[in-house]
Amino acid sequence: MSREIIAILRGLTPPEAGPIADALVKAGISKIEVPLNSPQPFESIENILLAHGANALVGAGTVLDVNDVEILHKMGAHMVVSPDTNAAVIMATKQAGMLSFPGVMTPTECFTALQAGADGLKLFPASLLGVSGLKAIGAVLPKGTKTYAVGGVGSNDFADWFGAGVTGFGIGSALYKPGMSAADVAARATDMVAAYDESV
Repeated sequence: MSREIIAILRGLTPPEAGPIADALVKAGISKIEVPLNSPQPFESIENILLAHGANALVGAGTVLDVNDVEILHKMGAHMVVSPDTNAAVIMATKQAGMLSFPGVMTPTECFTALQAGADGLKLFPASLLGVSGLKAIGAVLPKGTKTYAVGGVGSNDFADWFGAGVTGFGIGSALYKPGMSAADVAARATDMVAAYDESV
């Protein structure tokens, strides 16, 4: 089962990357992003790709410019996640053959992202948009549009968001905080997967 949970490993360091990714994949979370405002993010992404590039979707978050897209492409990364709707970044990502998940909040941003070729929409911050906001926007989005709730969403909210039609979630500090051990991440990931499987 491929769960629509993207683990956001903000603050991850390269030595932690392998063990933390191992813990996530073993628990059943196979979509992993390292935000580019983490320490040495490209090195961490490279370490995760080496360990799990064949059995996980690995990429970067907080991608704000086309140059970073090119670096990720050369590394063999699979996805680009952004906090904003930048058509140039989206188009460069798609031209490089990677998945694009830009951040959106308004209907205008949703349609701008889709027109540029986005594979899915990162609803950010989801806590501000809320379930009712997704329902309203979802009524006008093209059928089959993938949406991911990111920011202030936890396992207790999964059922409500699924009820509103969300595709999946991006989970940060509820899964990983800097300095957390691989065992801690494994425990949190196991609980998160159980909650997801009950809610889906």
